[in-house]
Order: sequence, then C-alpha cells, then structure tokens
Amino acid sequence: MITRVDQCGKQIQREGIRLIPLKRFRRRIQSPLLEFLSLLEIIRIYRQESPQLVHQVALKPIVYGTIAAWLVGIKSIVNAFAGMGFFFISENSKRTVGERILSLIFRLLFKMTNVRLILQNDNDLNMLLKNQVINRDRTVLIRGSGVDLQTFRSAPEPPGKPLVILPSRMLWDKGVGEFVEAVRLLNNGRKIARFVLVGAPDPDNPRSIDPLCIQKWVNAGLVEWWGNRRDMPHVYAQSHIVCLPSYREGLPKVLLEAAACCRAIITSHTVGCSDVVKNGVNGLLVPSRDATALADAISYLLAHPEIRKRMGFKGREMVEINFSQEKSVDETISLYQLISNQSS
Repeated sequence: MITRVDQCGKQIQREGIRLIPLKRFRRRIQSPLLEFLSLLEIIRIYRQESPQLVHQVALKPIVYGTIAAWLVGIKSIVNAFAGMGFFFISENSKRTVGERILSLIFRLLFKMTNVRLILQNDNDLNMLLKNQVINRDRTVLIRGSGVDLQTFRSAPEPPGKPLVILPSRMLWDKGVGEFVEAVRLLNNGRKIARFVLVGAPDPDNPRSIDPLCIQKWVNAGLVEWWGNRRDMPHVYAQSHIVCLPSYREGLPKVLLEAAACCRAIITSHTVGCSDVVKNGVNGLLVPSRDATALADAISYLLAHPEIRKRMGFKGREMVEINFSQEKSVDETISLYQLISNQSS
C-alpha cells in the first residue's frame, strides 16, 4: 500500500500489508513545484517496486498514478472513483471550467488499452460515457467497497431520548449546514431528540467547515459534536436515525454501515445516496439542499418508531444481498484477473 501515513500506519501493518509512505503527496493542490515533486515520488516508487498491477483510488492519485504507471511501463492499471468529487458538485462557472479540464485529462489518460475504471453508481458511469471520457468496455460497476457484516451487526434501538446522527467528514457538501438548519426548525424551543455530528473537518478539502463554526452550533444547543470516531458500530448502535443529506456521493459507505446495523436512513435524492436508500423501504429520500424537507422527514421518523424498525430490518437485508464486503472483494479480484490476462 502506497499512501500518506497519518494515524493508521500501525493498523495497516498489523493486517500484514507492507506500507510505503508518501511524503510529499497532499490531496489539496500545492505549488507547481511541489506537485511535480509529488509526481516524481510516485514514479520513483513505481519504478522501484515494479508492480504488475496498480489499483489507484480517488481523483488525484488516479491522475498522478496513471501518468507514473505509463512512464514506468506497468502492464495493468485499475482506477477507482469513490465519487466524481468536488468539481462535479458545484454548478458555478469556475467549477465548469475545472470539470472541462478534468474531462480532457481523463480522456488522455484513459485512452490506454491497459486501463480499467471502477465506478460506484450508474450516474457517474453514464456521465463519463456521455462525455466520451472512456469506452464502455474499459469500465466496470462495483457498488462500493462493501460492508463487513460481522463488524456492523444488527442492533436494537436503545431506550431513552432518540439520537439522530450525521456521520461524515465535516464538509458543507455533505449537507451539514442543512442538517443544522433542520435541527433549528425542529427544536423550536423544545428538545425532541439529540442531534449529533460525527466526524472531523477535512482541511485538504475546500468545502471543509471551520471548527469554530461547528462549535457555535454546539454552544447554541443545536447539536453535539463527537468528532472523529473509530468505534462506528458502537455509534450506530446508540442511534435511532442516520442522516446524510449529501449533495453527491459515489456510494456512501456510512449509509451502508448504518443499514447493516438496522438503522432507518434519511438522505438526499441525489447521485449515490439514492443507490443505497429506496424511499419508504429502508429510509426516506429528501430533495438535496432542502432543510425544511429534511426536518419533516426527521420529524416523521421520530414519531413512528415501528416504521423505523421495519426500515432498519429491510436495510440490513438489502446490504446482505447487494453490498457485502465479500461481494465487493470478489468483483474486484475478478477484474484484476481479467485485466492481467488481457495485458499479458
């Protein structure tokens, strides 16, 4: 595994994985010189390790890794988008230019016959095909990285005041602002539930929320903020409703985990999110960026515990059939074998 190492290095190594730290790479864009040095670092590692196949995840690693793999002569290149990212969410003119530039870069990189692209939902796949970024025979749809069903188990709702959580990085594009506004509309001077943000800001992301802003919400009594948690099965077990009013996703793993734990879900009727939640079956879909609709959905599920319970059981069933970790791993290994055979 080649990655930046922050807090999880020892955990990765305990799994028997040889870890190669990236020292210069950052997810945010740096100066041209630092970006060039970051690319050189990846080229050096690829040349030194001489892998037969590389599997690159997320936008910037895909771009730099594919360039490096081409220069070094790696036979098989697998690129995986977790979602189309920041450039494909915003609709202002600046992002439109960015999207066009990225599309051009992708067309150039994905022309190589030894490249395969993993996408997590039909919308992202169709968008790339429509824009002629890549040929259909070089893409594969694998719906997320799957859920460990032994770790994320079915758990009954705990007694006491209902707990509504939003588990996510603290980004505006995850709908955190709309969630807080929905809480403001719901409370109206009376506490009907506890509302909790679970996750940390992401300084490398331009849409990260200032911790001081989150603290103001906490001080106003609107939400609790639990920060980054490594015991998510326990967090889901404490909750009654899981919300993710995101603007766009690949296939949100937090929703798969919540469903695996038998929790009713409220999320946006948008790309990625609606691939996990079927409205009225295992949760509720609301319009994106609509705090009032989100407040109404939360109010409805708070008032109907039996419906929450039924949705939770249905969610667990859907994950067991469609989104298990074993299914995702099998599909990925099959892709490795296919592209390796074709490249040999």
